[in-house]
Amino acid sequence: MKVGIIGLPQTGKKTLFQILTGSEVKEKSGGPKPVPGTADILDKRFDKLVSIYLPQKEARARVDLVLLPKIEQETIARGDAFRDIVDMDAICHVVRAFEDEAVYHAQGSVDAIRDASMVNQELILHDQIFVEKRISRIREMVKKIKDEEQLRELALMEKMLAHLEQEKPLRLMEISPEDELLIRSYPFITRKEMIIALNVSEEALKETTLLSSLKALCGPHKMEAMQVSAKVESEIALLDLEEEKEEFLQELGIEETALGLLTRLCLKALGLVSFFTVGEDEVRQWLVRHASSAPQAAGVIHSDLERGFIRAEVIKYDELMEFGSEAELKKAGKLYLQGKDYVVADGDILNIRFKV
Repeated sequence: MKVGIIGLPQTGKKTLFQILTGSEVKEKSGGPKPVPGTADILDKRFDKLVSIYLPQKEARARVDLVLLPKIEQETIARGDAFRDIVDMDAICHVVRAFEDEAVYHAQGSVDAIRDASMVNQELILHDQIFVEKRISRIREMVKKIKDEEQLRELALMEKMLAHLEQEKPLRLMEISPEDELLIRSYPFITRKEMIIALNVSEEALKETTLLSSLKALCGPHKMEAMQVSAKVESEIALLDLEEEKEEFLQELGIEETALGLLTRLCLKALGLVSFFTVGEDEVRQWLVRHASSAPQAAGVIHSDLERGFIRAEVIKYDELMEFGSEAELKKAGKLYLQGKDYVVADGDILNIRFKV
């Protein structure tokens, strides 16, 4: 599951990627190429569980991030700007909102709403061009041979074209499981979930007017929006002690770092939830698709656990925090035994019973 980070030139996307992944991006010969990386999921529930169980080992869940080549008129015209996006599961579009005379802007001025809208329109246009070409090709084929599946695809493509011509992304369009099979290999971009990260100056961190305007733009297109200062986050990343970081965040009035907020939105975009396994040996966070069953969650840990699944002991995180310990939970009858039909909820603490 990969999240691609995109943006116009000089938006701060490389800085943000380096902060999130902890890796330095070096220019490579042979032109710009995607840069892969991974980021820890910062989850306060995980930190609290570590403080309770004091394990010998701790393991956070991670999300794969890919820094994609910048979007420019030249790469848009050639189609290069979209080729790498197609391989992503979700998109994070970094939009510049900070003023800095030393950093040029490709459009000549800073206008976050304009830039976000422009990139969205280019992504919609990419899908529209593909659909138009596909319609033309299918029409040629059905002139020669009447094929029921091709006729069904033609009807779907025409429906998609009408949708895209209204400047609506395909993620807003309901598609049946049968039609999904027809288009699963097609390079649609606007079916992917999307997050817009508004990169602001330190002075603008407490100002939310622009973010509110951006959210008004994002809402109808089923996109998430967040605000971050890559400059400030890079300063926070240089601090060694967690206490120093917390103090710095409080001084600036930042409730959550970019890493915490963005990775949380990435999980939402990817349709993933977290569950935990705990003990004195290890506390670990796992990721599983939303609405997964207990055996499917067990399979994320190890295939043997899914194959030999008997039942799951489930602790609700909020109840553990309320009662303070597993012993008190058991006394209160709050340790739940669940079978194969149980749907894992975000924050569940699981102990899988199995036999192979």
